[in-house]
Amino acid sequence: MALIKQIRQRTGLAIGVIAGGLILFLLGGDLLSPNSSLLNSNKNIVGEIAGEEITLEEYSLKVEEFKAMFQQRTGRVASEAEMVSVREQAWQAMIVEQVFDEEYEKLGLTVSNAELVDLVQGKNIVPELRAQLVNPQTGQFDKNQLISFLQTLETADPAQQAGWAQQEKLFAQSRLRIKYDNLLATSEYATTAEAKLEYKAANTIADASVLFVPYYVIADGDVTVEESELTAYLKKNQEKFKVGNTANLEYVAFSILPSGQDSASVISRITGLTEELRTADNDSVLVSRNSEVQNPFATYRPGDQLPMSLTTNAGELTVGQTYGPYVTANSTYVTYKVSDQYEGAPRMRASHILFSTEGMDEAGKAAVKAQAETVLADIKANGNFIVAARQYGQDGTAQNGGDLGWFAKEDFVEEFANPVYAAKSTGLLPGVVETEYGYHIIDVTELSKSTYTKLATLELELVASDATRNEAFRNADSFAAESGNRNEFTENATESGYRILQANGVDATSRNLNNLQNAREVIIWAFSDASTGEVSPVYELDNSYVVASLVSRKEEGEAKLADVREQVEQQVRNDKKAAMIAEKLSGKTTLEEMKSVFTDAAINEIPDLKLNTSVIAGIGFAPKAIGSIFGLQSPGQLTKPVQEDIGVIVGRLNNLTPAAEIGDYTSYQAQLSMGGSQRMTYTIMMALQDLADVKDYRYKYY
Repeated sequence: MALIKQIRQRTGLAIGVIAGGLILFLLGGDLLSPNSSLLNSNKNIVGEIAGEEITLEEYSLKVEEFKAMFQQRTGRVASEAEMVSVREQAWQAMIVEQVFDEEYEKLGLTVSNAELVDLVQGKNIVPELRAQLVNPQTGQFDKNQLISFLQTLETADPAQQAGWAQQEKLFAQSRLRIKYDNLLATSEYATTAEAKLEYKAANTIADASVLFVPYYVIADGDVTVEESELTAYLKKNQEKFKVGNTANLEYVAFSILPSGQDSASVISRITGLTEELRTADNDSVLVSRNSEVQNPFATYRPGDQLPMSLTTNAGELTVGQTYGPYVTANSTYVTYKVSDQYEGAPRMRASHILFSTEGMDEAGKAAVKAQAETVLADIKANGNFIVAARQYGQDGTAQNGGDLGWFAKEDFVEEFANPVYAAKSTGLLPGVVETEYGYHIIDVTELSKSTYTKLATLELELVASDATRNEAFRNADSFAAESGNRNEFTENATESGYRILQANGVDATSRNLNNLQNAREVIIWAFSDASTGEVSPVYELDNSYVVASLVSRKEEGEAKLADVREQVEQQVRNDKKAAMIAEKLSGKTTLEEMKSVFTDAAINEIPDLKLNTSVIAGIGFAPKAIGSIFGLQSPGQLTKPVQEDIGVIVGRLNNLTPAAEIGDYTSYQAQLSMGGSQRMTYTIMMALQDLADVKDYRYKYY
C-alpha cells in the first residue's frame, strides 16, 4: 500500500508515500541486474498469461513496485530471501490483473469512491495504514497523522501524489479481490443429503480383520520385467511421470561458517556492551548504535508478544534490570534491558460475528436481528462460536473465526466498544450488539490490560570474520580456476581432498542445493548459461562458497523411459507381484489359511475402522481396501485381494455398526460448507490460472 514510514521518525505528522518517482530511484535491484532488458535490446520473455507474453522489463517494473512497497512498509530494503516472496507477489499481481479483472467485469464488481474514502480515512481504514500510523507515545493508531497528510496532498510534490494514486489503486484491487473471494466462499452450500453422507461416513464403524501381504514376500529376482512392458506401462501412465526442467549437478562447498576465534570475539564484545547497557542512562542511544537488529528500542503494548528468547529465560520482568546475554535460535547473542513499564491506554481482545444491515430498511434490520439472536442462542447451547463465525460472519474476520485481535477502546465505535470494555469476564456477551454496521455477536477472549513495556534489545550476529571468509574464497577461486571441465573438476577435488556432492533432479525453480540454502544463482547458471560438463565460477551462498559442474539437464515435457526407468520398473514389478500373490491366495477361504502361504504376511484386528478414513492402522494408506470392506454385505465375508501401493490386502468384515439416525444434520452441513469455503479461494485461483494457460519462465532470470 502506498503510505507512510517516516511518520514516527520526524514530526509525527509528516508521511512518506510510495511513489512512481521512488520506484525509479530504487532501480538498483532487479531492474538493473545483468538480466534486465533495459540493459540489452533482446526481448526477454519471463512468461505468458492468457496468451500474452510478459517481458522481463514489464515484470521487473512490477517487481520494483512491490519491492518499494516492502521498503515503505518495513523501513528497510528486502533481503534476497524476502525478495523471493516479493517477486512471487508481483507475479501473482500480474496474473490477477490479466485474469481476475475480466472476472470482476463479468460480475459487475466495483469499488465506489465512497468505499475508497472509507478505506483510507473513514471507519474502516485498511489494516496496513493502521499498523503504520501509530503514535509513538501511546502505541495506538493516530488518525490525525493520516488526516494531516491527506490535507497536504494537493500541494505535495508529483512523486508523492503519484505514489498515493498507486496506493489507492492497490487498495481498490485488494478490496475487489476480497469481494470476489467472499462472493465465492459464501456461495458454498452443502445439501442435507451431503450432510447425511458425511455423518454416516464419520460414524459408521466396522470391526474388521485385515490380512496384509507386503510386496517383498516375493523377491525381485523372481519377477521378470520385459522392456516392452515398461514401455507399455509408461505410455499408459504418462500423467504419473510428467517431468519438469531438471538438472543433475556436482559441487564442492567451501564452508564460511564462523570459526572458534570468531565466536570468542562476538562473546567478548556483547559481554562488554551488556555491562555498558546495565549502567546506561540512555538505553535507546546505546542499543541503536550497537545492536544489529531492526528496531532495537521498542514499546510492547498489551497483547504484543515479547521476544521468546527473553520470556523463556527470564521470569517476572523488573524495570531497570538487564537480562542476558542469551544465545538465540538464529545464532545471535542478545541482551535485553527493561527500560520502563507504565500504564497506558487499555487494550483487550475479542471476536465477533457481524450480521450486516447496511442499506436495509427497518423490516430488513428486524429480520437480521432475529437471525443473529437465533445464532447466538445456538452458540450458547453448543459452544461453536468459531464455526458460526466462519459460516455467518459478513466481514473480513469471518475466515479467522471472527477474531479481532487486541484493540483499544477508541479503535471501534462506541456502541461496540462500550459493552466489550464493560465485560467483567471472558466469554459471550449476553445479547447481540447493534452498531451502524449491523448486529454483532461478541465473544470476549482476553480482558483489558494496560501495562506497556519499553524494551532495549542489544543483539549481535555470530558471523564469519573477513579473515575466515577470505581464506575460504581463496580456496574456492583457485579450485574453479584450475578446473576447466568436469574431468579436471573431479581430479582436482580428489587431489585436494575436497568432497564432491551430488544434487540430482534439481528443479529449475528450486532455491536450494540439497541442504544448501539460497543457491538460486547456481541453479540459474545451470539452466541458462551452462553446457554439459562445464564448471561454474565461484558462487557465494549463505554459509559457503560453491563451485559446481553440470552433469546433465532435462527439458520439461513427457518423461522418457530413461528418465524414469527405476520408478516405472518398480510399478510394473509390483503389479506382477500383486497378481502372483492373488494367485497363491486363490482357493483359500480364511485369512488364517492365506497367512500360512506367506510367512511375512500379518493379520491386523481393526475394531473401529471408519468409512471416512483412508488409512488402516499399522498398515498405511489403503483407501481401496477400506472401501471394499465397507462394501461387504454380511459378517464373515472376505474381500477379494486388493492391490494398494504398499502391498496386497484382504479384509474380513466381523461386524458393522451403522450410524444411528439423528434429527439434525445442520452441523455437518456447516462443516462441509466451511471446508468448501476455505478451499474456494485457492481452488478458483488455480482454475483461473489453468484456464489462462499461465506459463512461467522466470527460472531463467531469478
